[in-house]
Amino acid sequence: DEDGGVPDLVPDHDVAIIALGESCKGAGRLEKLADVVASWPRPVINHPLQVLNCGRDRLHLLLKDAPGLLVPQTRRIPREKLSSVGFPVIIRPLDTHGGKGMQKIDNADMLAAVLQANDDAEFFVADYVDYRSPDGAFRKIRIALIDGAAYVCHLAISDDWMVHYIPAGMDMRPSKRAEEQQFMEGFEFDFAKRHQAALLKIHETLKLDYVVLDCGELQDGRLLLFEADSRAWIHAVDPVDLFPYKPSIMQKAFDAFTQMLATRMSQ
Repeated sequence: DEDGGVPDLVPDHDVAIIALGESCKGAGRLEKLADVVASWPRPVINHPLQVLNCGRDRLHLLLKDAPGLLVPQTRRIPREKLSSVGFPVIIRPLDTHGGKGMQKIDNADMLAAVLQANDDAEFFVADYVDYRSPDGAFRKIRIALIDGAAYVCHLAISDDWMVHYIPAGMDMRPSKRAEEQQFMEGFEFDFAKRHQAALLKIHETLKLDYVVLDCGELQDGRLLLFEADSRAWIHAVDPVDLFPYKPSIMQKAFDAFTQMLATRMSQ
């Protein structure tokens, strides 16, 4: 609850999963949960203190020296100091997800317009990194790290730098789906191999049993990490007639998660 307490009576269970994700408002609860799980009588998935490492302004500090990886510098800046930032940057209110309130700011006039429309006291400000592919499109890959192993969840292709799967129109463009299918089917032998060192470093640094990564790939070959979230959704609910390749690929991730639970339970 808000005071960090747990019920006096907890149902019997085999494994506990920390479902509370990282947020500015929830940091105190995660810290209190760490004290709770220190004496928990069952295995725990995703230690609360490790979940805190997903913070936007913490992630790039932890991984800034990782080989083959770029995490854009992200700072938490009071509104009165935003006039000193350089351009272009990505600005977003605290504790927002799904692109809500996120904007690319190219000049002082755009910044002034954002501040006039939003009275928040602080914002996250991240360096803008141009990750366009040679064909001019932007590609975002969603990967689940489950017990340290990487599982592909989708590839979204868009003309917009802020890539979201549904607005990208993957369901309306057969060519995009064909590319996604080829990418997902070859993921473990191609993309995952090329970025093996970076993905391993992310796992070793975050130490999370389950975490979802949204990332891209730079033209110089580096992995570009936008976000790590222990509560992000992976699924196989896309229409099978349009995405017939997804159920079997996603089942690998679901089986890995089930196996992870079984392994922790046996411990």
